[in-house]
Amino acid sequence: MRKLLVVGLGLLLVGSLAFGEKKVLHIYTAFDADQAQVYIEAFEASHPDIDVQWVRLSSGQVLARVRAEAANPQASLWFGGSNTSHIAAAKEGLLEPYTESLAWQYMPSQFKDPNGYWIGLYVGYIGFVSNTEFLKKVGAKPPTSWYDLLKPEFKGEISLAYPFSSGTAYTTLCGMLTAIGSPEPGFDPEDKDFIKKFHAQVHHYNESGSACITQVGMGEVGIGVAFSHDILKKGVAKGFPVVMTFPKEGTSYEIGGMALIKGGPELDLAKIFYDWALSKEAQDLYKQFFRIPLNPEAEVAEGSVTAADVKVLPIDLLWYGEHKDEIIDQWREITGE
Repeated sequence: MRKLLVVGLGLLLVGSLAFGEKKVLHIYTAFDADQAQVYIEAFEASHPDIDVQWVRLSSGQVLARVRAEAANPQASLWFGGSNTSHIAAAKEGLLEPYTESLAWQYMPSQFKDPNGYWIGLYVGYIGFVSNTEFLKKVGAKPPTSWYDLLKPEFKGEISLAYPFSSGTAYTTLCGMLTAIGSPEPGFDPEDKDFIKKFHAQVHHYNESGSACITQVGMGEVGIGVAFSHDILKKGVAKGFPVVMTFPKEGTSYEIGGMALIKGGPELDLAKIFYDWALSKEAQDLYKQFFRIPLNPEAEVAEGSVTAADVKVLPIDLLWYGEHKDEIIDQWREITGE
């Protein structure tokens, strides 16, 4: 199938040049473009009567797009990205419930919305990625604590994404707030002090949560904060001089989710994709990207990071999803970003 690739303004749009009689499904995805293309092409191969047009955006950007288009939705499915954004969208009435799916019915309660507004696809855990040559140069060990990120030798050497544009970074922020001050959700004085000090350590922020991994691998910065599956795929597997570590206080995690967009133009086609995306066939594809699929029959890549490998913080993802705008506003007030 011929494809049209358009890159501009940070967006990637892929669609068919010649639709013929094919049905067309419009999707927003928070997967990285190379991964989204693998999944979507596999769907098209198994459903040759459906052609998928898709736009790649970070989780926060998808949420902003869905909000802006609420009166006239342009896509029917939101595929991938941290579920805190899906939770925020559900609270605002932007999503369409789908409880008829067999996958939704068998999925454990902690991985789905009780009313069917979103469902989990995979889980992932936040880690630190450090350039080993940088560590040797400054005589430091890789960070194994959130507080290690405040060390003088790491000042101006940390890269991560903006929490308002990236689900990865928002997940990181939720982890910091849970680990540093009170475990109760939200900011307290100790959290605010930590975020202010951490911000002073940051070299720059990115739009995408995984962008820091390549930057660390290339030696542009010394340390990045990202999901472990991305660190493995984009750092370790590519042979960059990097090492992955996790905070001893506990790390944050995401449930990567999927949802139907309320009023979407092809909800019938979106439900077909939705059901396929939770099949063993679809979730076996995650193996090549070190993601942990939620279909219990799907294959898991050797070396992938699971809950048994890390200390997981007791983060109230529902609360952080419903209060996302409030948390982001407070972060921006503290950092000036």
